[in-house]
Amino acid sequence: MRKKKIPVILEDVLVQDYAAEGKSLARVEGKVVFIENTVPGDVVDIRLYKSKKDWAEGTTIRFKQYSQQREKPFCSHFGVCGGCQWQMLPYGQQLKYKQKQVLDNLTRIGKLQLPEMLPIAGCAEDKYYRNKIEYTFCTKRFIPEEEFLQMRARQAEGEEIEDGGAYAGFHAKGMFDKVVEIDKCYLQKEPTNQLRNAIAAFAKKNGYSFYNIREHHGFLRTMMIRMASTGEQMLNIVFGYEDKAKREALLDYVLKQFPSLTTLLYTINTKRNDSIFDLDPQVYFGKGYIIEKLEDFQFKISPKSFFQTNTRQAERLYAITRDFAELTGQQVVYDLYCGTGSIGIFVSRMAKKIVGVEVVPEAIADAKENAALNNIQHASFFTGDVTDICNDDFFAANGRPDVIITDPPRAGMHEKLVKKLLEIAAPTVVYVSCNPATQARDLQLLSEKYNVTKIQPVDMFPHTHHIENVVQLKLKAG
Repeated sequence: MRKKKIPVILEDVLVQDYAAEGKSLARVEGKVVFIENTVPGDVVDIRLYKSKKDWAEGTTIRFKQYSQQREKPFCSHFGVCGGCQWQMLPYGQQLKYKQKQVLDNLTRIGKLQLPEMLPIAGCAEDKYYRNKIEYTFCTKRFIPEEEFLQMRARQAEGEEIEDGGAYAGFHAKGMFDKVVEIDKCYLQKEPTNQLRNAIAAFAKKNGYSFYNIREHHGFLRTMMIRMASTGEQMLNIVFGYEDKAKREALLDYVLKQFPSLTTLLYTINTKRNDSIFDLDPQVYFGKGYIIEKLEDFQFKISPKSFFQTNTRQAERLYAITRDFAELTGQQVVYDLYCGTGSIGIFVSRMAKKIVGVEVVPEAIADAKENAALNNIQHASFFTGDVTDICNDDFFAANGRPDVIITDPPRAGMHEKLVKKLLEIAAPTVVYVSCNPATQARDLQLLSEKYNVTKIQPVDMFPHTHHIENVVQLKLKAG
């Protein structure tokens, strides 16, 4: 019989700094200990769940003293909902830690010679900044530990606790089949909370079933709201199966109660996952899309379009990217991972030609439509992998790039693409990243031929650990 491991408890540990991905760190007898849900300055007791020679990971089991850096979170769901993990930190302090995270990644992982980093571009508004949000309707609710213990105590006294089996909110962290029931979320402006609560109340009143994620049945499944700075609003409600009478009763109710909606859609999803990218949302009211603006550029956004979820900060991110490109009107600009063409279109007036490349065909179709919407005739968009597309014939037809802008997903650029960029050897590369760790890895590879000449972190998501970073690279002489 195997002996049960006795957990290692470290007492009275002073949290000293932040590490990557929002974890804090402490140093105990020469070992670095990574801890979640703490703030530098906290004094805590820790239970280790992983321990190596030089480092360990642990979870806080008791707070002995709270850091003076802390402030009271503004959301009643903080600590239960998985989002907005840094609400207990003043926003200015969050920005300092995010800037430090970028610098640590570029120096520790990239091992790069760096210019002085420009100050992080923070958000003017740290609440109600998202233009897109999704909610889940579910039969199971996540119950916080304190509430769970209270329920057990009441049950022990003979009280019968009923489970309503109909909740609307966000997926609980680490739990695919439960949601945190949300009363008010501060991520998106109204009518987002009013819409969610009204739809949930209507469904409960009329006996509509909510979706059981584990057993894959139920009528009301998810909803997505998009809100543009132009004032246009889109709602897409996803149902687990078709019931025309019930569906139309709900959609008519929504239209009557929320006249600010400019587009209302519905999607029937009978699959076992929530993705709608292989489904066809149906227009019930309106034109089926909304128009968003960045500066004076217009972008058509449909239910399945990718678009930066913080409109005002997207403008700043793209303006920094345009500045780093140092365009004079004479350059051919390649926009890699171009998505729906937003960066290429945003910098287009300062470029001789825009060439966008993206592997997702639907995104390229949106990019072409957005270019036409803005009367941009010197932009071309191509579907495919850059490493396959960018050959001598492609350069002969479209011109070799003077500037390359690359905006990859969190995983960064494939090593084959990095090698292709080294082969192309464009004079200037602007690398936009949502993950400074993978960006640092790629920059280290690119340092074979490039110097890092400018760095500008941009905060797109206040109160979270996420940070964007823009880097300018210049081809080395000779």
